[in-house]
Amino acid sequence: MPINILMPALSPTMEKGNLAKWLKKEGDAVKTGDVIAEIETDKATMEYEAIEDGTLAKIVVPEGTHDVPVNQLIAVLAEEGEDVKAAAAGAGKGAEKKPSAGIPSLQPSPRRGEGLGEQAAAPAATPQAKAPPPQSSPLATGERSPPKAAGEAAWADGHGANRVFASPLARRLAKEAGIDVGRIQGSGPHGRIIARDVAKAKEGGALRAPAAPGAAPAIAPALSDQQIRALYEDGSYEVVPHDNMRRTIAQRLTASVQTVPHFYLTVDCDIGKLLDAREEINAQAPKDKDNKPAYKLSVNDFVIKALALALQKVPDANVTWTEAGMLRHKHSDIGVAVAMPNGLITPIVRNAEVKSLSAISNEMRDFALRARERKLKPHEYQGGTTAVSNLGMYGIKHFTAVINPPHATILGVGAGEERAVVRDGKIVAAHIMSVTMSCDHRAVDGALGAVLIGAFKALIENPVMMLV
Repeated sequence: MPINILMPALSPTMEKGNLAKWLKKEGDAVKTGDVIAEIETDKATMEYEAIEDGTLAKIVVPEGTHDVPVNQLIAVLAEEGEDVKAAAAGAGKGAEKKPSAGIPSLQPSPRRGEGLGEQAAAPAATPQAKAPPPQSSPLATGERSPPKAAGEAAWADGHGANRVFASPLARRLAKEAGIDVGRIQGSGPHGRIIARDVAKAKEGGALRAPAAPGAAPAIAPALSDQQIRALYEDGSYEVVPHDNMRRTIAQRLTASVQTVPHFYLTVDCDIGKLLDAREEINAQAPKDKDNKPAYKLSVNDFVIKALALALQKVPDANVTWTEAGMLRHKHSDIGVAVAMPNGLITPIVRNAEVKSLSAISNEMRDFALRARERKLKPHEYQGGTTAVSNLGMYGIKHFTAVINPPHATILGVGAGEERAVVRDGKIVAAHIMSVTMSCDHRAVDGALGAVLIGAFKALIENPVMMLV
């Protein structure tokens, strides 16, 4: 039976992908492990390997196609011994589908970024066995498999500002029971309502309060594209379509501002000792045969290290909010915002509290280079416990950064500059850097946030403490 190859969900935020390139053509033999396609996600370009032997019978989505929805048929693979022409002719009709709910029929190649250590969930791109028999399949009960990305839930349940994420089975059971599905508390992935939630509701479980008649929506609807364009004269602008990265940034940060209660704490840090230490350390860096230094520390490397150590000193702030309970992290995994064409990405420096400044510096240099080439792997930018956003190199003195969920904090770093300060009753010049910590008030209260940024200030102003 021919095998349908579907557009996989490669990250928790992926709803669509670009089919950048086919590395096999129709009629080519395919072996397990062969790289057959390159797919662009919102963050990176990834190679994918076949997990079945056979012949590529038909390419349904040509290379260069943009915005291909997750789970859409992209190709058909004829199994060994199967009539290739018959498989191609019946593309998408009765072919064996690989596991549903966005689980791909491909697996990521380890050749890009091999050997290196997102956000919250592991990517769905893992090798999959053949689909389980019908009696053990979630589809046999009418229940879809748990979504691997937010995009899948939207695909399953429709779009709209007030959409309810629920499986088809849960919707049917709720309708039969006369229960408004929107009032049921979901316990599935991403709060999705599944069959067991309906059963609890039928047994007298708590329901959400119904919306008051005529109540206004919590968030006012945005202007439509047509309404916005009507404000400007025809021909006075050009439309630049959004790519997947820009759409994802817009969705995630809009959700952050709407759902995470932010508050902000700002301190001025005297970085005179840091600049002296940086200059001395860089001057003593060992050279290779081409006379290139083994490392070149930046102020940002000190910031990453100081924040990592501060979180270890204030473990109650090294947390992630969940409805069930607080996740208190053992290590300081620091995300660092890196600008790239059409957006940004936040690679994670794992276990930064135990890494040397030179190791952090070299790791960030590698991340930045591969980020701009869109070659980071999902595990390199998913997760983390906090983040750093540094706009100092652009001359920005102070700014407030938007928290990147599921983080509870993010540190906005401004430019270091000479300012007049008062010491012992005298006005003197000092190198001052303003930093602002954005905090999720659900997880980090004001006093706790103040202790955390105070610990950071003590470390950044006395860099020798980072070496103890």
